[in-house]
Amino acid sequence: MATAVDSPRKRRLRRPRWIKEPFNREARAGYLFILPWVVGFLVFTLGAMVYSLVISFTNYDLSTDTATPVGFSNYELLFKDPKVMTSLGNTLYYAVLSVPLEICFALLLAYLLHRIPERGAGVFRIIYYLPKMTPSVAAASIFLLLLNGNSGAINGFLGIFGIDGPQWLIDPDWMKPSIIIIGLWSVSGTMLILLAALKNVPQDLYEAASLDGAGAIRQFFSVTLPMISNALFFCTIVLTIAALQVFDQAFLLFYRDTTSAAPDAALFVGVYLFQQAFQQFNMGFAAAIAWLLFVIILLITVFQVRFGNKFVYYEGGR
Repeated sequence: MATAVDSPRKRRLRRPRWIKEPFNREARAGYLFILPWVVGFLVFTLGAMVYSLVISFTNYDLSTDTATPVGFSNYELLFKDPKVMTSLGNTLYYAVLSVPLEICFALLLAYLLHRIPERGAGVFRIIYYLPKMTPSVAAASIFLLLLNGNSGAINGFLGIFGIDGPQWLIDPDWMKPSIIIIGLWSVSGTMLILLAALKNVPQDLYEAASLDGAGAIRQFFSVTLPMISNALFFCTIVLTIAALQVFDQAFLLFYRDTTSAAPDAALFVGVYLFQQAFQQFNMGFAAAIAWLLFVIILLITVFQVRFGNKFVYYEGGR
């Protein structure tokens, strides 16, 4: 019996399946749902980025909305202004210290919540997540009281053990650590991501490790960490990007008053960018600072992805 076979001409005219699928009813509905986000991204994010790149090559006057081309003068000034390098150093210092501490603290909280029985876990999850809901202004106001070197609760607690606490908000050596402490206050989002990753670790791996004689510590390093390495990797990238853009904590603690003479120890790139743009009205130079920060974040993120991906376990991967 002869088998019906499509002719070569018919096979050439038939469209591949991947061409037809994007235009079916479900795909059109999906595109319509994401259309508001796409429009918002193009107008308010990508459009703003392109516009800032344009004005970075100009001397832009915000009051008259006029721009005078200055070529690469703003970018040359980046390497001549000592405060740019100071703010970059402070920002990198903050990122290097804060990101590992926030991940370790969030992992500790997630592990504690993971050990709580399901019946009472919901209440503790809400309690642990509440700090994330606190506005930055309110949190900064609270820590202004807690970190007061003379009458703050943190130094009062250290005094119980005979430790003379530092002047957190005055001593330049302790300004960046005080901002790091405030950052630990809002690790709840990272904690939830790691908690979800912990709950997805197969229990039979722990049983097999236990049968092989592995204790709790060995199981944590040999089973738990490898199985949640993808979540840790994601949190590391996201927290690094956020740390390099730190602004609100430093500004609310040290620069909320325009007459403040805070030392450069608390000057971060985001704060200096704000000062140049909205206090000095030097928009072109501020845009150049923003693009310098963007390039630095991009390079660090690419390095993290290329290097860190080698140590991440993906289920089903090699």
